[in-house]
Amino acid sequence: MIDPVDVVLVGATGAVGQEMLRVLEQRDFPVRRLRVVASPRSAGGTVTFRGQPVTLQAPSASVFEGAAVALFSAGSSIAREWGPIGAAAGCLVVDNSSAFRMDDDIPLVVPEVNGHRIPKSGGAIVANPNCSTIQMLMALKPLHDLAGLEHVVVSTYQAISGKGARAVDEFERQQRAVLEGAVPPVEILPGVLAGNLLADWKHEPSGFSEEELKIVAESKKILELRGLRMSPTCVRVPVRNAHSQSVWARFHRPVSRAEAIACLRSAPGVVVDDRIGPGLHPQPREVSGTDDVAVGRVRQDLDDPKALSLWVVGDNLRKGAALNAVQIAERAFGVTPSTRA
Repeated sequence: MIDPVDVVLVGATGAVGQEMLRVLEQRDFPVRRLRVVASPRSAGGTVTFRGQPVTLQAPSASVFEGAAVALFSAGSSIAREWGPIGAAAGCLVVDNSSAFRMDDDIPLVVPEVNGHRIPKSGGAIVANPNCSTIQMLMALKPLHDLAGLEHVVVSTYQAISGKGARAVDEFERQQRAVLEGAVPPVEILPGVLAGNLLADWKHEPSGFSEEELKIVAESKKILELRGLRMSPTCVRVPVRNAHSQSVWARFHRPVSRAEAIACLRSAPGVVVDDRIGPGLHPQPREVSGTDDVAVGRVRQDLDDPKALSLWVVGDNLRKGAALNAVQIAERAFGVTPSTRA
């Protein structure tokens, strides 16, 4: 275990920032002094860490001085402005936005998948992938190592928390309005999600959404498989937290169900539910608040022995964001996490 270090958390008041605080505390990261940064309008307020109030600061160059780690969860514009300043001050900057993900010189990392890309010191930026990319690759990378990944078709069922706390609040107001026969509010979400499904991302001229294209580009970069064939469909569902995914994957050789399950059982950060029957599969309400990615409904394709179908569920605020970022910092500094919950 390293000596305690100063840690900066940028975006401490958001949903992911709050989850980062919990993860740092639960995993007993060696924090000597925590500096929490939020918008200027929030400066002077407090957040709680290890039972003590910590005063929020506005962004400034001085906040990074002497710190070893800077965790960012404040959006791309803030990351672009302050991430390089933090790195120049000697911090390992781990950014949860999309700002640096596709920069050739900046590693995009899921520790269990390509942890060898993590710098072993500060003065660098590491990008945290999209939440859907993270949980999908947690399941696919072990199988890729086993049989060579060739083609992926994925449909995501993404929870509202991925859009932030304001979206969750609006969804709850929508639910109440629907029950009362009133007009549901639509401000943050692109439509009524209560009792409905939505394609909730900006779409490109190709017809694919930004979210779908992120999954493709990020997966190819992380796996270093530029020729990987992928077809994604992303949907927002009326689930508060934890994303689900239906994944079809084709490999270079046949893979049986038993072989795939054995492979996934040995993968770090993955739990397998191999039960068969109605309701016997990973579910968002069960996975929410947990660290591992759950894989179930493992099936060999009916017509193609080289293809498998999987059901993958993960907490998008934890492994899909906050936990993955903290794990990057742990690996960089050789920290052995506590298992304290």
